[in-house]
Amino acid sequence: MMPEIFWWIFIFIVLERIVELVIAKRNEKWMLERGGVEWGRGHYKWFIVVHLLFFISILLEVTVRDYSNFVLNSYVFALFLLTQAARVWCIQSLGKFWNTKIIILPDCPLITRGPYKFVKHPNYIIVGVELFIIPIMFGAYFTAFLFPILHLTLMTVRIPMENRALAELKKGT
Repeated sequence: MMPEIFWWIFIFIVLERIVELVIAKRNEKWMLERGGVEWGRGHYKWFIVVHLLFFISILLEVTVRDYSNFVLNSYVFALFLLTQAARVWCIQSLGKFWNTKIIILPDCPLITRGPYKFVKHPNYIIVGVELFIIPIMFGAYFTAFLFPILHLTLMTVRIPMENRALAELKKGT
C-alpha cells in the first residue's frame, strides 16, 4: 500500500492540472473572441489521451508494488518542486496567451520574457521532465520510461506545427 504522501502529492498534481485546464479554457475563450486562430486540432486529442493514461499508469503501477519500505527521495522531490515552479513561470510569462492548444492571436508580438527569453518551448521541456520525475518519485519505473517517449513522439508533431503557426504570426506583425 502506498504511503499517505503519495496520495497528497498525486491529488495535488491532479488538482494543479484541473486548475491549468480552467485557465487554458478561459485564455482560449479570450483569444478566440479577439480573432485567435487554432492550429493542429487533430493531434490535440492525443495529448489528452497520453496525459490521462499517464495518471492511470502511475496508479496501476503503484498498486502492484510493495511500498512497505518506501521513503520519498528528497532530491527527486526537490526536482519535482523545481519543475512545478518552472511550470508556473511559463504560465505567468505567457499570461492570457498560455494555452494547452495552439492558438495564435494575429497582430500580437511573440512573447519573449521569462523562460521564453532563453528557450523557444520551455513548457514542453518541463512536461517531459515531469513525465519522468513524477513516476520516479514513486518507483513507477515503467511509467517513467514510457511516457517521456510518448511525449517526445507528440512533440515531433506539435513543435513543428506550433513553429509554423508562430511564423505566420511573425509575418502578420
